[in-house]
Amino acid sequence: MPAFSLEPEQTAWCAELRALAAERLRPLADKGEPGRVNRPLLTELGRLGLLARLFASGALDLCLMRESLAQSCTEAETALALQGLGAHPVHAHGSAAQRERWLPRVADGGAVAAFALSEPGAGSDAAALALAAEPDGGSGWRLTGAKCWISNAPEADFYTVFARTTPGAGARGVTAFLVPADRPGLTGSALEMISPHPIGALDFDAVPVTAEDVLGEPGRGFAVAMGTLNLFRPSVGAFAVGMAQAALDATLRHTAEREAFGGPLMRMQAVSHQVAEMALRTEAARLMVYAAASAHDAGAPDVPGRAAMAKLLATETAQYVVDTAVQLHGARALRRGHLLEHLYREVRAPRIYEGASEVQRGIIAKELYATPTREAR
Repeated sequence: MPAFSLEPEQTAWCAELRALAAERLRPLADKGEPGRVNRPLLTELGRLGLLARLFASGALDLCLMRESLAQSCTEAETALALQGLGAHPVHAHGSAAQRERWLPRVADGGAVAAFALSEPGAGSDAAALALAAEPDGGSGWRLTGAKCWISNAPEADFYTVFARTTPGAGARGVTAFLVPADRPGLTGSALEMISPHPIGALDFDAVPVTAEDVLGEPGRGFAVAMGTLNLFRPSVGAFAVGMAQAALDATLRHTAEREAFGGPLMRMQAVSHQVAEMALRTEAARLMVYAAASAHDAGAPDVPGRAAMAKLLATETAQYVVDTAVQLHGARALRRGHLLEHLYREVRAPRIYEGASEVQRGIIAKELYATPTREAR
């Protein structure tokens, strides 16, 4: 299937998702408490089968879900995405016992998952992780250190945790562990952020883990993390595209209805050209997201570069589109509760998490220089 062409069934599914988000998820999101896990919202996502679909679909399906939900309910989109991010390593690398215990509960919204990679001193440089997994003298380890900026912390029921099992080995000395939240020595605290979903810090005080908690193989945790991010980065772009589309739709309505200087704003060339630019950039970002997702599903060799391009272009585009929408709406867009006020707060973080824009440019450059020069065709 060409990356730029969706099947009629996919287009209809996206429309259905937007309607479900507006009618069934938006009311639950509105009842949630900012900075806290909205468990009724997760339960409804599970009831609708969307959480289970995280583990039964490819990157393009994930992008379509995230983009569609984001247009009507960013809270539902984020809740779904965080379940996928935290639980995907279990789905892809977990043992049968780990999968049987946790994935059904994630799929029905009963268990909250979290992806614990970032640290106070290791955000963009993920290979510099300092959380230490020290041998306990038997067949296990003790985790000592801290994690920071972890979505769904400290309320998650389990964490996919990346810790250093081999000091001084860089990316080759990291192991991924599945750590239930009730492990002795594991504590957390909430961080006050502009994001409406929970973000917190975790402290590990000799938290016990064993070989049964390892995801994948010891020393191969960095590959677990990067494989997860390569899947989810295009879908972060899809989230951004969904927000950009919501802002564009609102702007089209506003500029068609708002009277100024003797007519609707849309008749002013300065306004209509800005709206055209918003639409142009949104569609270009959407196509790059779909292309990256399709490449991932096809097993293409250039997925890291494509995923980085998609996330970079889409998140930067969404920032531009939402900001322009606010400008064209004027002061009303900054009033608490306005759609654009909400999007203006939401749109900033995706340019940082799962690899900041600067990191994405580094990945793109690395992939370009690692690819042998090919003759022009």
